[in-house]
This record gives sequence, structure tokens and C-alpha cells, in this order.
Amino acid sequence: MKWTTSQLQKYRSKEFPIDEIVNADEIMKVDPTIRSVSPMHIIGHADIGSNRVTFHLTINGYLILPCSRTLVDVKYPINVDTTETFLLNGFSYESEEEVHQVKGDVIDVMPIIHEILLLEVPMQVFCEDSSEEGAPQSGKDWEVIQENDRKEKIDPRLAGLAKLFEQNDHSSDT
Repeated sequence: MKWTTSQLQKYRSKEFPIDEIVNADEIMKVDPTIRSVSPMHIIGHADIGSNRVTFHLTINGYLILPCSRTLVDVKYPINVDTTETFLLNGFSYESEEEVHQVKGDVIDVMPIIHEILLLEVPMQVFCEDSSEEGAPQSGKDWEVIQENDRKEKIDPRLAGLAKLFEQNDHSSDT
């Protein structure tokens, strides 16, 4: 997703549509928790002026991340809308939005797409089905307790105490 400024200036008064599928695997080198990156579908358009180029983009795809609980692969969808403005020839531009200075004669949008994708990685992601292979759900003297099981089970360490209460209930009846 690179264009020279002269290529873009040809579309100054016309619509410049963007519909590309790009490979963003390079972000796995920056964030080792990302296990895989799908090809990202980038659609949108660019508004081209004499001193700036503004890209209006939608990024769609998915990342494969480890589940925070079980470490199994989780398909995390990406659907991001972004507007990126590039200033040509060192012009200054007053705006609330962040702008990028064009170095040389080429506008490269891929580093910004990589940055956006890295910002989309959540701190934690959980798989929907905990029965998939992954981290063990029980071991010696421990097991993962689901919320609905918590109310029904009696702690085995307190089972003898429960029997004692049952004996007291029966002895008070007589």
C-alpha cells in the first residue's frame, strides 16, 4: 500500500478507491503473543488535495491469539475504521487529528496499518468453549470450578462436618 505523490496527484479531483488485501504478518515479530494474522481486507478511499492526502479506511480480518485461560487458539475478529492524513511537502496543518509527514516522495500506509492492528490486540481473550484441548481442567488435589458447579458441590474437606450436622439433626428428633 505505497503510492508516490505524483501517482496520487493524478486523482486530485477524482475519487481514489482502495480495495486491497494485504499481508500483515510482520506484526507477529513485534508482538509474539499473536500466533497468526489473516490477510487483511482494506477498503475505503482517499481524498487528495494539493498539500495533503486523507485516507478513509476500513480494516477487516482476524488475529489468532492464545486464550488467557486455556492457551488454545482464539480467532479474534478485526474491524477497524480509521482516517489517516498525510501532509505533503512539509505543509503545516492545524487539526485535532494526528497527521503524518511524508518523507521523500512515497506515501506508505502499511506501517500505520501495523500500528493499528497492534493497538487492537486485547490484554486478555477467552475461548468460547472451555472443553477444547488446552490447559488442564483438573490435577492432583485441584480442579477448575465452573460457576454453576460452585453451589452444588460440598468441599471434600468439610464433608465430615456435614455428616456431623446430619447426626445431630437425627438425635434431636428422638
